[in-house]
Amino acid sequence: MVRYLRHLLFGLGTLLLALRPAYALVEIDVRGGNVEPLPIALPSFSAEGGDARVAQEMTQVIAADLKRSGLFNPLDPASFIQQNMGVNTTPRFGDWRVISAQALVTGTVTAQPDGRLRAEFRLWDVFASEQLLGQQFFTTPENWRRLSHIIADAIYERLTGEKGYFDTRIVYVDETGPKDKRVKRLAIMDQDGANVRYLTRGDDLVLTPRFSPTTQEITYMSYAGSEPSVYLLNIETGQREIVGNFPGMTFAPRFSPTGQQVVMSLQQGGNANIFTMDLRSRSTTRLTNSAAIDTSPSYSPDGSQIVFESDRGGTQQLYVMNADGSNQQRISFGPGRYSTPVWSPRGDLIAFTKQHQGRFMIGVMKPDGKGERILTEGYHNEGPAWSPNGRVLVFFRDTPGANGGPQVWTVDLTGYNEQRLVTPAFASDPSWSPLID
Repeated sequence: MVRYLRHLLFGLGTLLLALRPAYALVEIDVRGGNVEPLPIALPSFSAEGGDARVAQEMTQVIAADLKRSGLFNPLDPASFIQQNMGVNTTPRFGDWRVISAQALVTGTVTAQPDGRLRAEFRLWDVFASEQLLGQQFFTTPENWRRLSHIIADAIYERLTGEKGYFDTRIVYVDETGPKDKRVKRLAIMDQDGANVRYLTRGDDLVLTPRFSPTTQEITYMSYAGSEPSVYLLNIETGQREIVGNFPGMTFAPRFSPTGQQVVMSLQQGGNANIFTMDLRSRSTTRLTNSAAIDTSPSYSPDGSQIVFESDRGGTQQLYVMNADGSNQQRISFGPGRYSTPVWSPRGDLIAFTKQHQGRFMIGVMKPDGKGERILTEGYHNEGPAWSPNGRVLVFFRDTPGANGGPQVWTVDLTGYNEQRLVTPAFASDPSWSPLID
């Protein structure tokens, strides 16, 4: 049921009022650096013949999504002058201008005779006194939280011009037990940390889960048995299959943009090289052939290039090559060591981990190595992964001490909006899903 929810919702979504072609006054320009959050008012959705608690909690989830993005400032409901608003209530725009709201969201949740929920919302431009967006959705009551994320995505897209990223999930490695004997299992959660569930039992060591950019599938490594193996796991069905058993060690498998191939590093003797595997034929193609350690490959979103890390120059640095292995060129030249590169879904940036003078940093640079920027640094930061819209990075940060361990954090491209995602136990190696179908 869940996998078809987005199709169901948007198939039934309707525009409540005709949108005017005039230019709206309220918008967020996300192309700049430090964006000033937009003041937005979200009165609690009203409930008609249904659960008022669900309507209230939906509003809270939407507001939390928008606030966490760093682009919106949901106003304190205690400041609202106009009260008890439903989706068909005409705003008294002067009351909202007084409290400096630039955008307003109103909504109603209605229980249907067949047991479903109908959620309707409208997005208003307070200064222009006009509606920007209006939609209605139908879903089952247990999917109210996901519906909240979808509404938040619609608001985000209308006001920024970019796709949202709230109706997504993050897979990661859950870690429990003593520091020298951790039990590691795959876990998955909503992008806001809700709905944690476990995908493996912890019987075998698991590493480097990576989402497909096109489906709700992940690839990961497992040490089930004597040899490390690369697995594919369908999140929706639970179906698991072995991609292959490889001699020696296998590192950092990652999907191609089409989801039809994986690229990985295979160790042979004292060195490691980059290989691709076609998931249909299971045939492999070697892309690098060096005496060094080449690892952590990541495709560009158009599939034409691959970024990877290599110590062929004496220290860990970043290199870019064509997808067939040709034209290998170093792109990182700053002080320190560079690792775990991953290409942005937009194609404009490469994220990386950098170590220099005892500091661990998460940064970004252009594909040609120019414009390097450090977004955050800490005791031990590692493993950045992009949100599907290329606006936010998720990574993990280790905490020092005998009782310390890794935690999952996010940071946006400004570097100012850094937040921890709370998990039930220690968590490492996160990977972000595409928008759920």
